[in-house]
Amino acid sequence: MIKTTLLSLLALFLLALTVVAVIALQRPDTFRVSRSTSIAAPAEKIFPLVNDVRAFNTWNPYALKAPEMKGSYSGPSIGPGAHYDFESKKAGSGSFEIVQATAPSQVQMRLDMTAPFKAQNVVTFTFVTEGAATRTTWAMEGPAPFLSKFMGVIFNMDKMIGADFEAGLANLKAKAEKA
Repeated sequence: MIKTTLLSLLALFLLALTVVAVIALQRPDTFRVSRSTSIAAPAEKIFPLVNDVRAFNTWNPYALKAPEMKGSYSGPSIGPGAHYDFESKKAGSGSFEIVQATAPSQVQMRLDMTAPFKAQNVVTFTFVTEGAATRTTWAMEGPAPFLSKFMGVIFNMDKMIGADFEAGLANLKAKAEKA
C-alpha cells in the first residue's frame, strides 16, 4: 500500500514536471521587465544619479537590501566604461557597466550575473520630460533560456523583478526630489 502510494505520488510529480516543461517550451526566447514613475524634477537632475555608478548604488534596491555586498568600482566614475563588480548572497554576484549614455535622456548598462545563475541582460533607463516632471523608466531585457522559462512558469519573474524596480524608482524619486 505504501509502495503504491509512493509510486502514485512520483507519477503525479513527473506529470506536473512534464506539464511545466511543456508550458516553459512555449514561452518566448527573450524577456523584458519595465517599470516607470513620474519624478518631480528635471531630467538633468535625475540623469547623474544613474550615470554615476557610485550615485546609482546609493538608491539601487539591490545594493540597499544587501548591506553585506562586496563590491569594487573600475573605469571612469561616470558614463560609458563605469563598471561595478559585486558579490552578495542576497542580491547575487556579477557586474554592471554603463555602455551608453545620452544626457539627459538615456543610460544603458550591461548586467552580467554569475550567481545565483548566469545571465547577460541589458538595462536601460530613459528620462522623458512631461511638463515640470520627468517620466523615468527602468527596463531590463535579455535572453530567456529554458531554465529561466521553466522558473517563470512557477514564479512570476516580472512581478518579482518589477517590485525591485518599483522600490528603486521610489528611492530615485525621493533622492531627485530633495530640495
